[in-house]
Amino acid sequence: MLHIFVDADACPVKPEVYRVASRYRLDVTLVANSWMRVPNEQRIVLEVVADGFDAADDWIVEHVQPHDIVITADIPLASRCLKQGAHVMGPTGKPFTDNNIGQAVATRDLLSGLRVAGEITGGPPSLKKSDRSRFLQQLDNEIQSIRRKHLFNSI
Repeated sequence: MLHIFVDADACPVKPEVYRVASRYRLDVTLVANSWMRVPNEQRIVLEVVADGFDAADDWIVEHVQPHDIVITADIPLASRCLKQGAHVMGPTGKPFTDNNIGQAVATRDLLSGLRVAGEITGGPPSLKKSDRSRFLQQLDNEIQSIRRKHLFNSI
């Protein structure tokens, strides 16, 4: 059964995930290093992990199954989840795929080096309304695509 995992500590699109998951009656697991408020719904679970480096990432990779969806802005986590057969999306709706993850990792490494050198300061831009809309549309499309493939394969 399709499941959505959210790398939740800094995820700005949790309300959108809840909305789409509710429409499709999908289970959602938010994984975080600390407690946070989540809707009191049976299908939404918060998994608080140890405070260690990459503890949330490790938990997600250990539990994700092929055809689950992972929501994360963490490129190394996205790469690990793709290797597990999961579908991965960033909070702007951009899908991470086998075809684009290498470039995403390289860009991340380049920007990290520029930040260390002081050439770049600050983080990513704030999420815009258009980003949220694109995320909602992409998540909906991804769920429908997975369901179609599953239905086709079960015939």
